[in-house]
Amino acid sequence: MLKQIRTGLIVFSVSVALLLTGCGGQSVKPAVVDKTSVAEKPVVSWRYKNATPLPADEATVQEQLLRQFAEWQGVPYRLGGTTKRGVDCSAFVQRSFAAQFNLNLPRTTLKQAVIGTPVSRDELRPGDLVFFKTGKYSRHVGIYIGNKSFLHAGETLGVSITPLANPYWRKRFWQARRPDIIKGSESPSLADR
Repeated sequence: MLKQIRTGLIVFSVSVALLLTGCGGQSVKPAVVDKTSVAEKPVVSWRYKNATPLPADEATVQEQLLRQFAEWQGVPYRLGGTTKRGVDCSAFVQRSFAAQFNLNLPRTTLKQAVIGTPVSRDELRPGDLVFFKTGKYSRHVGIYIGNKSFLHAGETLGVSITPLANPYWRKRFWQARRPDIIKGSESPSLADR
């Protein structure tokens, strides 16, 4: 009887740890959930026509990302999900780059966080990956689309566009990286990864 209780507790603990690891299963330790700071507010009035004019290559990338958003808008967040029935942040980024740029990115947030070239927050261009530390061991990824906003699969609103100035995300910004999607980019090709 005692052995069955121990086995049950171990299974329960492993299940809870998997649920708390964050987006893409990139962590092996459970994260502490901060329920008071889930303030994801979308950019409701964000429209391409109102965005700052971009160079032609960047505008094309932005249009492709907005097309992806139109197809996935509102799809709910689901840890480990990879479909329109539910998707996590890294799977959404992976699927977006495959669909819009024919580029195969790694599956997890931590593996995506080491590809391409690092860029500063002030030098972001459409198509850059933006990363956030959402807990001690958990990370989140989105795609910068211009107009100081990013596209992502968030736990609260699912696939949405959110301003980088949102207090929740601004406080947790970690880094940005530029995959090789724009002609003339100095990043090494990711096709072989």
